[in-house]
Amino acid sequence: MSADQMNVGELLAATVPMARTLNLEFLETTPERAVVRLPDQAAYHNHVGGPHAGAMFTLAESASGAIVLAAFGDQLQRAVPLAVRAEIGYKKLAKGVVTATATLGRPAAEIVAELDAGGRPEFPVTIAIQREDEAVTGEMTVVWTLRPNS
Repeated sequence: MSADQMNVGELLAATVPMARTLNLEFLETTPERAVVRLPDQAAYHNHVGGPHAGAMFTLAESASGAIVLAAFGDQLQRAVPLAVRAEIGYKKLAKGVVTATATLGRPAAEIVAELDAGGRPEFPVTIAIQREDEAVTGEMTVVWTLRPNS
């Protein structure tokens, strides 16, 4: 992992209190993909002994924020990234460590071109949540925007 990639995770861990509270581990943060892990922590278990739905939501949303920051960090002087809406589906019982992998739903260059043209682009980030055996336990989509500063 390069220093720039590590800095995105460090920045999020330092500035997003929920990321610190859940002890999220930012494993990969590139403009193409973000991977974030939620350790198995009894304090955040649900009634069936796995990670609470709210913890998994925060994990996935944090992965989406990591990829947005990695992909559009160079745009922060002129636009602020904001989550617009999110939808999550819980597919299978999650137990133990879970990992969220986020990908952009549109090419970054297309999103920046829309911003360059004076627009306020919206774009989806898709996230898969997996157990250690790689079974997908949840899927989430967060729609983000880059709101121009002005």
